[in-house]
Amino acid sequence: MPSKAQRREAITNQLPMVTKLLKLQDDKAGPQRRKETPTGGKAVPNHEDLENYCPKIIPTYAAPYHDGTITYGGYSDIMVADEHFIVRIPDNMPLDAAAPLLCAGHVAVKFAKAFGCKVTVISTSLSKKDEALSHLGADSFLISKDADEMQGAVGTMDGIIDTVSAHHALMPLIGLLKAHGKLIMVGAPDKPLELPVFPLLAGRKMISGSGIGGMKETQEMIDYAAKHNIKADIELISADYVNTALERLTKADVKYRFVIDVANTLKQA
Repeated sequence: MPSKAQRREAITNQLPMVTKLLKLQDDKAGPQRRKETPTGGKAVPNHEDLENYCPKIIPTYAAPYHDGTITYGGYSDIMVADEHFIVRIPDNMPLDAAAPLLCAGHVAVKFAKAFGCKVTVISTSLSKKDEALSHLGADSFLISKDADEMQGAVGTMDGIIDTVSAHHALMPLIGLLKAHGKLIMVGAPDKPLELPVFPLLAGRKMISGSGIGGMKETQEMIDYAAKHNIKADIELISADYVNTALERLTKADVKYRFVIDVANTLKQA
C-alpha cells in the first residue's frame, strides 16, 4: 500500500504570457519533478528520453538553483522552469487530481488494472482490504504478516511494486515472484534493507528501482491517465492547513494525497 511522503508537485492553468513563445499556449500544465538540466533537456548519453538520470539535474524542490536560492516546488506562488520539463495536462483531467500523478503511489493499482493485469495488494493491515478491493479495484489482497496467506501465494506473481518507505523484509516478497519475476523498489526506506541473494539466483529474479520517468514517459502517463479516467485520490486543502496536514501525515490519516490549493489561498489572503 502507499507510503507516507511529502511531495511538492505543482499544476496550473495560469501560464504566464511568455507561453506564446513556447510549446504550450492556453493549456493546463505542470512541471515534472525536474525543472532543468545543464544540457537543456537533452537526455544523458545512451539514455534517450531519460533526462531524469542526468547527474546535474535541478529538482523542482529542495535543491539549490544557479544563484544559490532553494527551489520550493508546489509551495511557491511563482515557478520558472525550462519548457522541456513542462507536462501538458489534458483538458478532461482535473488539476487537483492530476498533480499527484507526477509523483504518487496508490495509483499503481489503478494503472495496472487499466493495463489488464491481475492485481494483488499486499499490506500489513487487514483494515486496508476493503479499500483495496472495492475502491482501488484490486483483484485480491494479502496480509504480509499472515504466514499462511503468504505461503499460499509463493511463486504466483510476475512483478511487485514495493511502495513501502519503512524498513521491511524483502525475502517474503521475493518468494512471491515467479521465475524471472521482478521486484521494483519505489518506496525509498531511510535505512538499508537486507538483500538475500540466493533466491534471486535460484529463480533468476531481479530487483530494480525507479524514482521518476523521463519527460516522454511522463507525458505518456498523463495522457493515458486522462484517457482511462485514472485520478489520484486527494484531499484538497488551503495553505494555512499545511501544519495540520503534516500532523495527520504522521498518523497516516490521509487517503491518499493532500493537495494544496495555493492559487485560491493567495486570492483569499
